[in-house]
Amino acid sequence: MTKVARQKERLLFDGADWDFATLQRIHDACEEIALGELGLDVYPNQIEVITAEQMLDAYSSTGMPLFYRHWSFGKHFAHHEAFYRRGMRDLAYEIVINSSPCISYLMEENTATMQTLVIAHAAFGHNHFFKNNYLFKLWTDAEGILDYLDFAKGYITRCEERYGEVAVERTLDAAHALMSHGVHRYAGKTKVDLRQEEKRQQERRVHEEQVFNDLWRTVPTGPKRNATDIDIEKRRAALGLPQDNILYFLEKSAPRLRPWQREILRIVRHVAQYFHPQRQTKVMNEGTATYVHYKIMERLHERGQLSDGHYFEFLKSHTNVVFQPAYDDRRFSGFNPYALGFAMMRDIERIVTNPTNEDRDWFPDIAGKGDAMEVLRGIWADYRDESFISQFLSPRLIRQWRLFQLHDDPEIDEGILVSAIHDERGYKYVRRQLAREYDIGWTDPGIDIVDVDLAGDRRLLLQHRAPNDWFLEEHEAKLVLQHLADLWGYDVLLQEVDDAGGVVKEHVAHPRHALYSDRSVA
Repeated sequence: MTKVARQKERLLFDGADWDFATLQRIHDACEEIALGELGLDVYPNQIEVITAEQMLDAYSSTGMPLFYRHWSFGKHFAHHEAFYRRGMRDLAYEIVINSSPCISYLMEENTATMQTLVIAHAAFGHNHFFKNNYLFKLWTDAEGILDYLDFAKGYITRCEERYGEVAVERTLDAAHALMSHGVHRYAGKTKVDLRQEEKRQQERRVHEEQVFNDLWRTVPTGPKRNATDIDIEKRRAALGLPQDNILYFLEKSAPRLRPWQREILRIVRHVAQYFHPQRQTKVMNEGTATYVHYKIMERLHERGQLSDGHYFEFLKSHTNVVFQPAYDDRRFSGFNPYALGFAMMRDIERIVTNPTNEDRDWFPDIAGKGDAMEVLRGIWADYRDESFISQFLSPRLIRQWRLFQLHDDPEIDEGILVSAIHDERGYKYVRRQLAREYDIGWTDPGIDIVDVDLAGDRRLLLQHRAPNDWFLEEHEAKLVLQHLADLWGYDVLLQEVDDAGGVVKEHVAHPRHALYSDRSVA
């Protein structure tokens, strides 16, 4: 047998075409490297090949294989489809689901090389991150999410049949508007076993048919009492106030919601909680998957399982994925999470295997440790974007990316000033400020429910803490507050509080009673 023939025999594929036997060979080869050489720990893989239209459909419903119906998904589908058909955007090569088994969608239009890249990226990179990162362990149930989505889809369909599509749609509209304020942010809450949610929903329904909310029994039906007669602290304690999970509070305490509406709020809450870790780990998640696919594709080429031509095809795609436009490039829209994440993973690998004296000063715990994968697996498990950047962004990478901290003070005639340069103090300041950009506790509005006027008109009082006078956009705040008032069933007052604790702005919304036109009892 000639040398060329032996080389071709080792190749996973020859040419751009593929079939399912080829995909199996690709998966097995990637698995051998991922588990045997990189030491990854993954859920079982489920690979599904879909069309471009199915990929558009997955885009529209947040990528989930099972989901309830809502008009917004159709709107997103029409938007994405129009841009795709006009050639104004490309589709993702893959979508991956945080579930067990881990589901990876592959576009049927992909070449064999791209299918290899996608399997390495999603089925092993993302899969490992989903299974091992502490946020996903704390807040998500990979074993139960698909069963829960199946229950949620069926439950909302039954609600539409029983109470009407309009009533269900209005409830979902309001819940979706508050979705980002429907998550538990702290570890004191117990993770929900989603596989038991359908059984618990049936138990809740039986219970709610037998009892009434004892809290609202205390609301006076006679003349109004003086507010001083009510112990404010006890009232707040009974309601669990202050509360930043607005959907949770409404589900438990909104006096006019029907049981089926409470269950819909609970469904939307669970979906929001499922995606919450992904919002906090975008750079790490994509950086991990990109680093893993790069290492796997590199090893496949070294082992002779990927030809030079296919490896060049991979490198072209990889380069596009990690491209970071400059700040003065019209394509610039912030940091590319793939680029930043991959650059940091590669930089950590360098620090662990070939550190400089500067690296030893900045990273004494990992510099020169030798085993890059052991260090990276530990980082992937124990950090989120904010802590990852604040801990591991190196001075060398800051110089390579030419990062500076700019300060725009309207009271200074010179305008924009450079407040952090490339010195030791500047490196720390740049790292701290960039990390803050990925801290959702800093970037998301901090809004708490702080009180309810039980003795009077039952008005709900919320406060928005506005650091550095970052107040809410008035039009958006008005629209969302209207949905909140509709769910609460009574007036809602939102106060915007500055750093000194003073109330600067107030927004008021009155319920439209649209949610309560249906008087059916679940």
